Amino acid sequence: MEWQLAEAKNKFSEVVTRALHEGPQRVRRRDGVVVIVSEEEYLRLAGKPMTLKDYLLNAPDFTGVDLERDQSPMRDVDL
Repeated sequence: MEWQLAEAKNKFSEVVTRALHEGPQRVRRRDGVVVIVSEEEYLRLAGKPMTLKDYLLNAPDFTGVDLERDQSPMRDVDL
């Protein structure tokens, strides 16, 4: 369902209830539209949030990538 902003503000509890039981609710303002979804639906769409530990453990494999520092001398710079 799509709500006008003023109506959604006046019936916010109903908007939330419908989002929980019926699915996403669109709220329109002159300059745009937002969608109110349940947390369950949000997590389904966005995926499980990753902790820093999970992110680091699932980082790309750098095998074969040369990570050595270039040992060539620096260039002279006049300051």
